Amino acid sequence: MSRIDIVLPERIFAGTRATLEAEFAPHFLAEAADRARLIAEIAPRVRAIARGNHVPIDKPLIDAFPNLEIIAVFGAGYDGVDVGYARERGLVVTNTPDVLNEEVADYTIGLLVMTARDLLRAERYLRDGSWARLGQFAPTPGSLRDRTVGLVGFGRIGRAIARRLDAMRIPVVYHARHARPDAAYRYYGSLLEMAADVDTLIVAVPGGAATRHLVDAEVLAALGRRGIVVNIGRGSAIDEDALIKALETHSIQAAGLDVFSTEPAIDPRFLTLDNAVLLPHSGSASQVTHGAMGQLLVDNLKSWFGEGRPLTPVPETPWPPARRLQS
Repeated sequence: MSRIDIVLPERIFAGTRATLEAEFAPHFLAEAADRARLIAEIAPRVRAIARGNHVPIDKPLIDAFPNLEIIAVFGAGYDGVDVGYARERGLVVTNTPDVLNEEVADYTIGLLVMTARDLLRAERYLRDGSWARLGQFAPTPGSLRDRTVGLVGFGRIGRAIARRLDAMRIPVVYHARHARPDAAYRYYGSLLEMAADVDTLIVAVPGGAATRHLVDAEVLAALGRRGIVVNIGRGSAIDEDALIKALETHSIQAAGLDVFSTEPAIDPRFLTLDNAVLLPHSGSASQVTHGAMGQLLVDNLKSWFGEGRPLTPVPETPWPPARRLQS
């Protein structure tokens, strides 16, 4: 029996690639000497796209494959996929939720501590010999002992972050589209009101029009001079011009950022700031967790082609398809 043709627009975790090569007939657009020619050759045979979560899956790419059935995304976020058009085409879109929640939550706490306690500067102080020459590193103005964290977004990852903050005895409140009846934390319907009541924001929302510039100049002003902003959601959720200005003028204390609106080519002004910790969108990027994410991507494809159903369809393309009429 011939293997099913799938296309990968970008590089993917090495372990996942090996599994896809064993189970399917994958075609790698990023490695093609002539991308357009490769697409023309394979287009009628391709039944799936496996996305590494960075290259946009837009209408022209979807339309390039007339027999496409499923778009499997490596990652929880899928804002780079035109899910509206995928739905019109009758396609299923899947992602890899849950298997990365704890990893990203761990990473978020690390980023928060790095930012609040200025650990990068402390490490440089040791490495450049300042500790031996000048003596003890000066106490940092930032601490987590006198802070309240406001979570912007309270989905799976947000709740995992909250559990860790509980263990650290840091008060937690949250803002989301709706209150969670099972949440043991104060809910704010207004992000601006929450920012005025806390001194630390952790942004954990997906991208898209609904969250674009959710954290803007007004929210940053409400947060105040002791304010710390950590973003592990999507770069578009923060007005970066407003954030850079707040950091440059010390209208807030610091920011810890793992995501950016124009990544990987981030705004160069960030690189000049000594009160920003900048990381390269690596929240889930351990071999253990990327392995689990890749396996779920593969399992979605195998379930679709073997059993006729996806394992983790996104809400915009629910399964079975009859539910789409009610969504």
